[in-house]
Amino acid sequence: MRHGKKFNHLGRTASHRKAMLSNMAASLILHKRVSTTVAKAKALRKYVEPLLTKSKSDTTHSRRTVFAYLQNKESVKELFDEVSVKIANRPGGYTRIIKTGYRLGDNAEMCVIELVDYNEDMLTTTGTAAAGAKKTRRRGGKKKAEDTVTEANAPEATEAPAAESNEANDETKDAK
Repeated sequence: MRHGKKFNHLGRTASHRKAMLSNMAASLILHKRVSTTVAKAKALRKYVEPLLTKSKSDTTHSRRTVFAYLQNKESVKELFDEVSVKIANRPGGYTRIIKTGYRLGDNAEMCVIELVDYNEDMLTTTGTAAAGAKKTRRRGGKKKAEDTVTEANAPEATEAPAAESNEANDETKDAK
């Protein structure tokens, strides 16, 4: 019986699995995102997040411990020099898994695993959404009459002075 055994072996021997996760973690740190299957991404998340947490304390011991897992000098240097600075105030959850569909050949579920603080598109959209005006939730999805009147008049009010100034410029050019 395998009660309570949650570890996904990914159909590989222990040495193959360790080497694969080490290489994927190094690639994730260097490139900030990796496209893979969902099962491998979930295994990679459990493998790499403790390493990211360990990188917050830049000591010789933590560098040697992380190097024992990654076996790649460039990725260890990148992790401690650049990545740890960006994730310094984050209490966890350093990676994000975004499902992308199914692979054409074998119909495996594919995804992209990425470092959360390095996706500039999501950072800008969430920042502007949070900075925007607060919206209140109404039942029925209908706007109040006051809101529709102010929204309809607002664009005309900003466009009218610009149109008048253009007409004034045209009249001065004609006069010359």
